[in-house]
Amino acid sequence: MTDHHIGLIVPSSNLTMETELPRMLRAREEADPADRFVFHSARARMRHVTPEQLRAMNAQAERAAAELADARPDIVTTACLVAIMAQGPRYHCTAEDSIREVLRAEGSQAPVVSSAGALLTGLAALNAKRIAIIAPYMKPLTQKVVDYIEDAGVEVVDALSLEVPDNLAVGRLDPADLRDHWRELSLTNADALVLSACVQMPSLAAIQAVQDEADLPVLSAATATTYSVLSKLGLETTVPNAGSLLSGAH
Repeated sequence: MTDHHIGLIVPSSNLTMETELPRMLRAREEADPADRFVFHSARARMRHVTPEQLRAMNAQAERAAAELADARPDIVTTACLVAIMAQGPRYHCTAEDSIREVLRAEGSQAPVVSSAGALLTGLAALNAKRIAIIAPYMKPLTQKVVDYIEDAGVEVVDALSLEVPDNLAVGRLDPADLRDHWRELSLTNADALVLSACVQMPSLAAIQAVQDEADLPVLSAATATTYSVLSKLGLETTVPNAGSLLSGAH
């Protein structure tokens, strides 16, 4: 039995990263008790999903990474997808490099995962070239996410913005509502559906149900982050009832 220590850089108002990722990995533990997962968080201040607060939160990532390095985690992941995507194409590479440099300076060799980079990795694993997305953001921020994904070579055929600017309120959205929201999207040419393009918007409880209803692969920023964490740890990417990305087939 092996304990895997996971460091999380979490927006201060985020409720969901420390809920959905542990929930998925606990389900994996139940299916395969050989691997156990322990979580350690460092928080970066952010209350409202605005360009100004997102930039300010990004500026705290190095401090948070240094704090996590003291715990010697096996991997470090940073949560806020839109904070990275709002900074322009491929910024996840810059953000991951910055965190990695701090970890190395503090004596930690942990690999780094960002939810923004993980979503692109997950889409590539599914060979998804055309997708639809649901996001909690105001429309201008959703458009930045769309532009970021399309710069990476994936066409966004449709996008739904729920327009909830308060990040704490985003974390309190009912994932059951997504079983209705996805029907507002045009999926005719889509290869996959991103049910939540935000690690803060809860969606895990709806992922498998919507996938069964929509009859195409369904993922989220959280399931993609879990996929990348397991991949970087060299573990099988399997989580029960969490969509096809975590079926172990990719």
